Amino acid sequence: MKPLSNPQPAIEFIGVDKRFAAKGKSAEVLAATNVNLSIMPGEVVSLIGPSGCGKSTLLNMGAGLSKPTMGVVKVDGQVVTGPNPHVAFMLQKDLLMPWRTILENIELGLEFRQVSKSQRREVSLKLLSQCHLSGFGDNYPHQLSGGMRQRAAMARTLAVDPLVLLMDEPFSALDAQTKMILQQDLAQSVAMQGKTVLFITHDLVEAVAMSDRILVMSERPGTIVQEIKVQMAQRDNPMLRRKHPQLGTHVSELMDLLRLDAHADMH
Repeated sequence: MKPLSNPQPAIEFIGVDKRFAAKGKSAEVLAATNVNLSIMPGEVVSLIGPSGCGKSTLLNMGAGLSKPTMGVVKVDGQVVTGPNPHVAFMLQKDLLMPWRTILENIELGLEFRQVSKSQRREVSLKLLSQCHLSGFGDNYPHQLSGGMRQRAAMARTLAVDPLVLLMDEPFSALDAQTKMILQQDLAQSVAMQGKTVLFITHDLVEAVAMSDRILVMSERPGTIVQEIKVQMAQRDNPMLRRKHPQLGTHVSELMDLLRLDAHADMH
């Protein structure tokens, strides 16, 4: 997608509340309240906070899979009213279709958009190489390791050329070494293509290594209580950032905001 001539937020949440019906109860549960955030094109922003604070709920609203109870979500200046072609979602599970080859899985979104077979194949082959899966296009998901399957999921996400990538802990199920390699691949792909990313993680080092900014949410009902600007260059190189002396400072600041030190003292 071409850069916007007059930059406006790629995605924004304005005064968003989200309530859910509580199972077996008449009262509703307020999952998130008064959420205001704005992400400019090309930014990578991580969202952290306690489990159950509404992080995934925000991504679901950003993708148009659910609607705010109050407030609005906008993508590229347009109010989100349903699934949005400018948004792609990547989850912790790869969700590859086991009966399709890796190439066919990468092409799935393009198929839904009725892109021609030759164009689909051109895009998928390029991404197969970019995501270090050359030679595995004709394999099926069960023939690949967990890390390789997640690479394929990343390629499938990038194939539809979204304006905004919503990522819900996409690397949390991987071993530490594979995780770092995929972080590097994603960061380089995102920087090269100028993508906008809203990234949920519980890994504070990952948040610092990957992001321009980190938004900290409170316990439920979740709202954004703090923004941390990552004072480190080379966002496209998380491995280098991991060695930066400022990384420990940012992680310590996030621990204090989440009161992880207090929890540690209790055990």
